[in-house]
Amino acid sequence: MRFSHTGPAPERRDDWQTLKNLWPYVWAFRGRVLLAFACMVVAKVANVLTPIYLKDLIDALGVAPALLAIPLAALAGYGLARLLTGVFGELRDALFARVTQGAIQQVASQLFAHLLSLSLRFHLGRRTGGLTRDIERGTKGIGFLLNFTVFNILPTLLEIAMVTGVLLWRYDWVFAALTLATIAAYVLFTLKVTERRMVYRRTMNSLDSQANGKAIDALLNYETVKYFGNEAYESRRYDTDMRNWVDSAVRNQVSLNLLNMGQSLIITIGMTALLWQSARGVVQGSMTVGDVVLVSAYLTQLYAPLNFLGFVYREIKHALADMERMFDLLAHQQEVADRPDATALRADQASLSFDAVDFGYQPDRRILHGVSFSVPAGGSLAVVGASGAGKSTLSRLLFRFYDPTGGAVRINGRDVRDYTQDSLRAHIGIVPQDTVLFNDTIGYNIAYGRPDASPDDVIRAAQAAHIHEFVSSLPQGYDTPVGERGLKLSGGEKQRVAIARALLKSPPILVFDEATSALDTRTERAIQDQLERIARGRTTLIIAHRLSTIVHADHILVLDAGRVVEQGSHASLLARGGRYARMWQLQQSRPTDAPGSVPDVADSATAPDASPV
Repeated sequence: MRFSHTGPAPERRDDWQTLKNLWPYVWAFRGRVLLAFACMVVAKVANVLTPIYLKDLIDALGVAPALLAIPLAALAGYGLARLLTGVFGELRDALFARVTQGAIQQVASQLFAHLLSLSLRFHLGRRTGGLTRDIERGTKGIGFLLNFTVFNILPTLLEIAMVTGVLLWRYDWVFAALTLATIAAYVLFTLKVTERRMVYRRTMNSLDSQANGKAIDALLNYETVKYFGNEAYESRRYDTDMRNWVDSAVRNQVSLNLLNMGQSLIITIGMTALLWQSARGVVQGSMTVGDVVLVSAYLTQLYAPLNFLGFVYREIKHALADMERMFDLLAHQQEVADRPDATALRADQASLSFDAVDFGYQPDRRILHGVSFSVPAGGSLAVVGASGAGKSTLSRLLFRFYDPTGGAVRINGRDVRDYTQDSLRAHIGIVPQDTVLFNDTIGYNIAYGRPDASPDDVIRAAQAAHIHEFVSSLPQGYDTPVGERGLKLSGGEKQRVAIARALLKSPPILVFDEATSALDTRTERAIQDQLERIARGRTTLIIAHRLSTIVHADHILVLDAGRVVEQGSHASLLARGGRYARMWQLQQSRPTDAPGSVPDVADSATAPDASPV
């Protein structure tokens, strides 16, 4: 049985829509765009004039020496035209460099900000490796598309139009007809074959992202792979994707070779026909040797960019295919967005309440069923229950990672959806059960709670979290790297960093989601006392398995399968002799609660949530 899903190559989409998506980022530099276009026109006009001066120069060399002033003028005109072609071509490139790089920067920055604004559901379902590869290819595609459109396609089309006009003006219409027929046949053939080839490129992109995503996933979970001895299994999965990628890459290359052969055949036939026509004109006396040179020069000037145009068109189609997935990410709608009339939350103290909250990660499977409770400003509420009961879901709803499907979460009596998400989250600090750190230093990870904090503030927070002595004992101190996801630190050390980070933020609402689960008993007791001191005067939501850590909570909530089955103080719940009392007796009967243990009771038969809770 296969549990992984790999989708097919993406469907064909409208390339014009991709160009429309890109245009606002380019037009933001409209001044440079217009100047670059003007330079391009001047350069191409000069380039088209160059063969005309060359023709006059050659024809003049065959007359009497008394008329040598004419070739000197033609020579000067030829040199000036060549100079203008080079100078204005370079000016065009220099002016447009800021447009290309600026557009890439704007798209990349907007995309990064957009990804951070997307819901937790999106990020739980994404593959980091495939996502980063899509972004990398998309930004490179922007640079390629802009550079070759401005530096190759538009100049070539402009030159073709001017050359055709010159041929119609100076020679028989047959010359212009042959030129246009060759170009038309070349372009149509390229378009037709390239469109068929795009399926290979799209499949290659999909398989490349898929293989890269699996590789990154396996490397990020290196320890898990080692625990289960699945190195060969992961290697086979990666090799299978790479073999499929090779098959698509080979088909792509073979079709490219066939395309190049067809293009060469069309260009050769067109050049031969034009040269035959010009040679015939010389024999009949209607054309001079200079005319033959002019036609040949035009053919040479058009041949190189026209031959290159085939490659550019193919690569532009590839760039559009690469960009489409990136712009699809930008088009991904926020599941949780601020209301247009949302206001900023500003409060030194905050009350918290859940009012008949219903919620499910999937529409057909509810996790919370009419959960209601309230915590006064400065009060504390503990939530206990078996794994999958919905405890951590409460904190996700409080942070507005999701919105409830029924009821409301309120702060200071007002629905959290009435507040901006930034201001809401600025008022809440959390110590999560699974602490993941940035691949940076210990000091950076602590300071992440308040990036503008001074070093002294960071040290004080570390002291309060009982990690300062450990950090000071390290050779690099607070500059010690923690590794990918903090893997260089133990579970207890990571959790203390998370506690210091939350203390540094100093918000009016604190959430402790198994905040001391990875600590030894001695350290846990010391930090528990510190957390209780820090929590005084703050509204505190405590999610716990070990009941000994929540006996001093003002109010305790017992969840079972997303429903509140008991609530009250520690003493009142024990006196009731219900589920909480049985959990307490079970834990007290154990000789010790080992750090990280999960003392759930067997009589709470709940299925796990769709997302970890």
